[in-house]
Amino acid sequence: MKRITVFCASSFGTEKIYEEQAIALGRTLAEQNIELVYGGANVGLMGAVADGALHAGGKVIGVLPNFLRSKEIAHLGLTELILVESMHERKTKMNDLCDGVIALPGGFGTLEELFEMLTWAQLGLHKKPIAILNVNGFYDALITLLQTMTEKGLLKEVNREMLLVSDNIDDLLDQMKNYVAPTVGKWIDKKNV
Repeated sequence: MKRITVFCASSFGTEKIYEEQAIALGRTLAEQNIELVYGGANVGLMGAVADGALHAGGKVIGVLPNFLRSKEIAHLGLTELILVESMHERKTKMNDLCDGVIALPGGFGTLEELFEMLTWAQLGLHKKPIAILNVNGFYDALITLLQTMTEKGLLKEVNREMLLVSDNIDDLLDQMKNYVAPTVGKWIDKKNV
């Protein structure tokens, strides 16, 4: 993996460990010579993961919609800042640039980005590893919900297993490096309905 996209909050949240792990993730990516692609802001966990990578000598590419740049949240110390017109264009560009995705703690935007990448993978539009760094159990309830979806027949087990999870950065990166995308498609053919 040459580049990983990180989705995360533009705020710090209530627990200091979120910021600490964002910085540690950025630093670890730099140490492993993996470039960081992220949302381009200098605030919250977004700024922390970028700073972690930059301070360790890593390359960081930000992808920022023009309307957010005008709010003066663009990180000015990045290796490269790519400006786009919309949030959808941002996600598409971040996908195009990366070999895998990690979600740190976040809110609606982080979940929307994570689930769009999972949906694209489920539909066979890419075969990239998608992962959650489950900092201090932040995503435990979501993981339980995904298991419920599977048990209730609304999500195939093979698709649920596409989401890699760990609370340890090195373990998560190892899972991503060894990831093999499922060969089973989401859709069934008319003969099997």
